[in-house]
Amino acid sequence: MRTVIDVNRILGPIPTGEVPSADAPGLIAELDRLRIDRACAVHAHALYYDPVSAHGASQHGASSHGDAQPAGTADAGRLVHVPVLVPGPLGTGAGTGRLVRLCPAEHRFALAGPHGLALAGEVADRGGGVLLGWESAPAADVHRLAARLPRLPIVLINTGYRSLRELADLMDAHPRIGVDTATLSGHLSVEWLARRYGPHRVLFGTGAPVSDDAGPRFQLDLLDLPEADVDLIAGGNARALLGLADEEWTA
Repeated sequence: MRTVIDVNRILGPIPTGEVPSADAPGLIAELDRLRIDRACAVHAHALYYDPVSAHGASQHGASSHGDAQPAGTADAGRLVHVPVLVPGPLGTGAGTGRLVRLCPAEHRFALAGPHGLALAGEVADRGGGVLLGWESAPAADVHRLAARLPRLPIVLINTGYRSLRELADLMDAHPRIGVDTATLSGHLSVEWLARRYGPHRVLFGTGAPVSDDAGPRFQLDLLDLPEADVDLIAGGNARALLGLADEEWTA
């Protein structure tokens, strides 16, 4: 049976309204509803408010600011905590996670500046990868980051069909740049990317609850691609990014 892993999810209350995934049980219920086995989740507190305090809380085991795997929860293994990292002396440090998120526009740092490159280099050195929102950094900065750190997997999330030309420019130049499916709703956009660049560079993601989760999940079941390619997009690529063996089910 196909494993589905959402690499682009938010846990916690968001500024734009009440959402079912305001807490871990609510998010688990949403995953059940859509037949998603697992989610890589950033905490809303880190994404929208203060990643430094959220990072500190998660490092000490607190569940309120970023621990997406609350102790004692039967379904805790279904949520993979993705820390939001900020470089420099006022930042979070590089942490220890295999998958991290960088938000340079939201948290006011230069993605390809000295501190940004140093932090990303530490993530690359431990075999980790980066989630990076399309609107969070100019394509030129993504290019500089990928050129300086060619071994670093970068997953560009929330790209959308209007970004395909710039996205193609980056993916042609950098084989370690991938993309999630959250807002790739254009006709056969996912298929085009998978056929041109390989299914190993496309990962299932929803961006929920900011963007719709049912649409990308429905799209996944209807992709006009070989079953083996769909399996990679649905969850196989996420397992590789997280460093999970096929039989493992915990981060």
